[in-house]
Amino acid sequence: MPAPAALPARLALALADIKLSHSVFALPFALLAAFAARPESMPWSLFALVLVPVICCMVLARTWAMLVNRLVDRSLDASNPRTQRRAFAAGSLSPGFGWSLALGCAAAFLVACSGFWFLLANPWPLYLGIPVLGWIALYSLTKRFTWACHLFLGTALAVSPLAAAISIDPRTLGLSSHADALAPIAPGVTAFLLCLAAMVTLWVAGFDIIYALQDVDVDQRLGLFSLPSRLGVSAALWTSRALHAGAAAMLVLAWRSDARLGLLFGIAAAIAAALLVGEHVILAKRGKAGLSAAFFTFNGVVSLVVGTLGITDLAL
Repeated sequence: MPAPAALPARLALALADIKLSHSVFALPFALLAAFAARPESMPWSLFALVLVPVICCMVLARTWAMLVNRLVDRSLDASNPRTQRRAFAAGSLSPGFGWSLALGCAAAFLVACSGFWFLLANPWPLYLGIPVLGWIALYSLTKRFTWACHLFLGTALAVSPLAAAISIDPRTLGLSSHADALAPIAPGVTAFLLCLAAMVTLWVAGFDIIYALQDVDVDQRLGLFSLPSRLGVSAALWTSRALHAGAAAMLVLAWRSDARLGLLFGIAAAIAAALLVGEHVILAKRGKAGLSAAFFTFNGVVSLVVGTLGITDLAL
């Protein structure tokens, strides 16, 4: 399939190929962490302004990582009937265009990181920007040598809430800050952020194992290290269930860590746990036929419920 000639058409094709809308899986957690890290002395008007680079950084970082994934995996994708129509695998977009776009997103990410320096005199996002870009892009290689690739993807998404918190107030994760005039950090906020990151790691790893069920035969043929291809479908599903049970437990621990979180976040934790159970019930009953609902719908709702109710609890 020939590549579209016009730049807007190529951009649209690239963004559709990486499913930009799937930013919903990580963005609510980044915003929740930002609200948790906000010092009481920070005016809401300033905080609202700072949320702009938080959102920009999150979307740009995910776009960078997904473009790298599509580019690095284009030969593997071309060998898989499910993925062979992806833009780079099919030749609809050239690798040169893809790398230019990916590097442009990385550069824009670093520019957005500088916003925290100008708004809050916080240099940490710029210091950590390149290591973060490297870490979240590395996932694309892990499936070639370790079954822990699913956990690695979980840590890549868990960077999002931690980075958002550091951007708002680096003291929440033990980093130094020049801002002596800031109010003391809220008791329990560090524990909350760490539990939230652990929850995201386990949650994402669990649903990535489910996603990999689509490609068991192909992964075995290509020698890739997805858990279903290495341990079998049954063992992989039990591992996913265990990871999601751990994610639910970490969400409860996050709720109990920060006294500012009350009934609303407790309800969010209960809904998230129920959705995770429902996800596995659907898979047990319908198998791969239920994967679309289990992977996309249920997990998107988990993110939105936890983020929305958590932010509301903190804001109130």
